[in-house]
Amino acid sequence: MEFEIQPPDWLQKYFEWHSSIKERKASRVAELGHVFIVGIGGAGMSGIARILIAQGAQVSGSDAKESRRLDALRALGVEVFIGHSGDWLKGVDTLVFSSAIPATNPERLAAAELGVTEMNRAEALVAVMAGSRGVAVAGTHGKTTTTSMLTVALQSCGADPSFAIGSELNETGA
Repeated sequence: MEFEIQPPDWLQKYFEWHSSIKERKASRVAELGHVFIVGIGGAGMSGIARILIAQGAQVSGSDAKESRRLDALRALGVEVFIGHSGDWLKGVDTLVFSSAIPATNPERLAAAELGVTEMNRAEALVAVMAGSRGVAVAGTHGKTTTTSMLTVALQSCGADPSFAIGSELNETGA
């Protein structure tokens, strides 16, 4: 016996709504231009990089050391630099930095000198979420697990959610 799972009406409406905003989102991401992410190897920043790439942005970035996350980003076409230097900002329009990056960071100093738009992680999340509906999971324990289960459930129903989770999602390798 074979069963076909149909998404509930509310989820079908979400799919229709999601399709209608794709063009608007693409134009907003285009406004960011070439995005350089300082600290791109962190869980949160690599998630933002993946969302930007999925939305068609050109992304590059730097981190203090090599990691599996950097290898995964390189496989997606991201140019990644190890260490920090203002020389890497040629052609960059927007610089995104994590809270761990001080104002004295060479890339941040170069961005200010070159007139590159700077935004912190929270501002970058706002930019990539513009025009979208979002779900936030908060609390003391279980946020990553709950967010991962929610993401996999939406994917199982045929949705294509963007997600920024503070860890790797085993189902997708992201």
